[in-house]
Amino acid sequence: MKKITKAIIPAAGLGTRFLPQTKAMPKEMLPIIDKPIIQYVVEEAVSAGITDIIIVTGMHKRSLEDHFDYNAELEARLIETGKEDLAKEIHRIGDMANFIYVRQKGCYGNGTPILNASHLIGEDEPFLVLWADDFVVGKKPRAQQLVEAYERLQAPVISLIEVPDEDTSKYGMVEVDMRLDDSTFKLKGITEKPAKGESPSNYAAVGGYILTPKVTKLLAGLGPDSKGEVYLTTAIQEYATKNDLYGIKIEGNWHDTGNKEKYLEAILDVALEDPDLSSAIHNFMSKNKR
Repeated sequence: MKKITKAIIPAAGLGTRFLPQTKAMPKEMLPIIDKPIIQYVVEEAVSAGITDIIIVTGMHKRSLEDHFDYNAELEARLIETGKEDLAKEIHRIGDMANFIYVRQKGCYGNGTPILNASHLIGEDEPFLVLWADDFVVGKKPRAQQLVEAYERLQAPVISLIEVPDEDTSKYGMVEVDMRLDDSTFKLKGITEKPAKGESPSNYAAVGGYILTPKVTKLLAGLGPDSKGEVYLTTAIQEYATKNDLYGIKIEGNWHDTGNKEKYLEAILDVALEDPDLSSAIHNFMSKNKR
């Protein structure tokens, strides 16, 4: 069994929902309290034993590279001013993993960054995929849950959340073949954003995958769809017709920060986990009831 040591994090999106803030700053660098969104994603991957982080970027994403690099001048200044703990934290960010940056090329779609980074993955090497703008708040990191499931099942695994009927048209919804335990499912495939009332289940496939090069080869062979786009879901669906595919219901609160409402929810969820910040929020809300 190959150990999973590499993660691909697509981060080339324009972040148009957060303009004008994202005109000069990548959406992945939007802060959740005092850390950018993508740092939560990287820390999640590292917690699962990932040593090589492949970030697929686009134009105006240089700040991502700067964030995960060392900054000797800043560290020295922090130490001089008695902020040794903060200096250590800044240094830790650069030490978390071996960071590799690939510029995205090709047509639109979330399958393209996977193809752009595929040359860095071995022929028989499983790998983790996490989107750069979503993360999970919980006791056990999502990436760790996925890796443990792959080690148990020896087949591609995708992360799932349960959604109400009215939301099934917003996600890729999985078709369940059988339930193995309370959180593990063998899957038949995925239907991308089914029409209302036509979803095969209430389990949505959300950011977080353990994939193998066999999926990548299928993705490479698909070519753009009628809209000129390449989507990972299509390759996973084709893979599932002839191979074992599993899903696990993720423990914890999944946050997609791709829009303003969900971004605010993520900030509040993280803040409420901190005793000091939680107290401050409750005090503010009690004084500003509307």
